[in-house]
Amino acid sequence: MTWDSTAFRAAIGSTLDMFVEEQATRLLPLGEDAARLVAEARRSVTGGKRFRAAFCYWGYQAVSEKVPDEAALLRAAAALELLHASALVHDDFMDASDTRRGRPATHKAFEAFHRGEGWASDPVQYGAAAAILLGDLLLSWSDELLRTCGLPHDVVRDALGYFDTARSEVIAGQFLDVSIQARGESDVEQAMRVLRYKSAKYSIERPLHVGAALAGGGADLLAALTEYGLPLGEAFQLRDDLLGVFGDPEVTGKPAGDDLTEGKRTVLVALALGAADPADGADAQRLDRMLGTELSADEVADLRRVIHDSGAHAEVERRISELTSRSLAALELAPVTEPARAVLRDLAEAATQRIV
Repeated sequence: MTWDSTAFRAAIGSTLDMFVEEQATRLLPLGEDAARLVAEARRSVTGGKRFRAAFCYWGYQAVSEKVPDEAALLRAAAALELLHASALVHDDFMDASDTRRGRPATHKAFEAFHRGEGWASDPVQYGAAAAILLGDLLLSWSDELLRTCGLPHDVVRDALGYFDTARSEVIAGQFLDVSIQARGESDVEQAMRVLRYKSAKYSIERPLHVGAALAGGGADLLAALTEYGLPLGEAFQLRDDLLGVFGDPEVTGKPAGDDLTEGKRTVLVALALGAADPADGADAQRLDRMLGTELSADEVADLRRVIHDSGAHAEVERRISELTSRSLAALELAPVTEPARAVLRDLAEAATQRIV
């Protein structure tokens, strides 16, 4: 089956634009400040690969090839993108990231606006407050969009159960990440747990569950989708971890080695610290010491070398390959429709072999 992913992304973008316009009209009486927050919300949901929406959409079609209300299903799928946008806004603030997709992160954009206006209060605090509130607003909207998507109430109720679980998992997973960073721990097992709950589940497994529930899918089918979706989600995030260190800034929209500057104790970093050349313990010590500090281009290149020479880069690539193979093997056995099987196979490749 041929699926037009470009047209799908455009349809999700249009759906989100219409929803945000509805919210802008609702909040119009609040004046310019609220309008500024809504404008930032509009920017935060612009662009991206729309993987979460796609997995929701094809989770539905895994159960049923017939979509009686395409617009309603697109609205439901777009709710996953609002959840993603909320997580990114909060994540950027917690990680002290300056940019997102080549433009200032939300907290930085509002901080800069405050400075430009010459207001008397603390611009950093203003930016922080704006990011927290925008992330909360997007999270609230994600629930609203799914609840009011237009599909039958009984299946929406069932889907909301999986959506609620996804939101709890990503928030708790984020706190696991924050806590591990605070302790300065670099343990592969703990890093994998963070990866699974902060990203892997809400990126692929739970969107599949939401979509399948909307189509009336039963427990056996949802379990089969987990066998496909969870290892794929882990491979997806491992690819993201590689891009956070080795990605091209011109493509990723983030500074070179951004994860190193932010001090992220990812699986990649944990593997590198555990496998750095024993004959030269200075490498591991330097990597551990310099994580989360301001790094020059030369220092980023040096830490990249340490990670590469430790074998961590190759090991993460091996894990991505193994997890993807496990996912695809499960897909072949899953009781899904044949069109969905074909597209989910293509989505697995797109999610794990991407360069951004």
